[in-house]
Amino acid sequence: MSAGTWDTVADVLASVCMLAGAFLAFAAGVGILRFPDLLSRMHAGTKPQTLGLVLVLVGLALRLRSGGAVWALVLVVLFQMLTAPVAAHMVGRAGYRTGKVRTDLLVVDELTRDQADANASRDAAAAGGAANAVTAAENLDPRSREPHGGEPELYGMEPHRVERQGVERQGADPQRADPERAEQDGAERPAER
Repeated sequence: MSAGTWDTVADVLASVCMLAGAFLAFAAGVGILRFPDLLSRMHAGTKPQTLGLVLVLVGLALRLRSGGAVWALVLVVLFQMLTAPVAAHMVGRAGYRTGKVRTDLLVVDELTRDQADANASRDAAAAGGAANAVTAAENLDPRSREPHGGEPELYGMEPHRVERQGVERQGADPQRADPERAEQDGAERPAER
């Protein structure tokens, strides 16, 4: 392929990428205006917008074809890919916690279950100390405390056993579960965080 042919092909590809990116950015804007709630609008605004920006920047890189400009555009794409999901997650969580999400449109609401489990565990720990916290942790929904079937060995964790009042429980570190007993056994009290 000659240099003139390559320039023509690169210019056509650049135009196609820029037009496709502009269309996706436009679709994201329409979605933000048309969808009913925060989560739908966020989805419409982040997914096509991110791909649209990538396509526009790829088109720009094909058009400019200089090393410095291409590396700057690569950095912009990487920064966009790293920050957009985190920002969308934080905005969605903040919107959910402030009541801006229509829960009737949700198919699965795991955040409410996780918040209820965390509140129950925190309340039990405040009311009765560490012994009740272990009991509260055992009463949690197993899906929220044991991902992928609850096999701690898969995650490099060693399951600890706690014996209290003749009942053997698995899943908690004995020193963290009962600091007073750890002191009686001569062990150090775990450091407070």
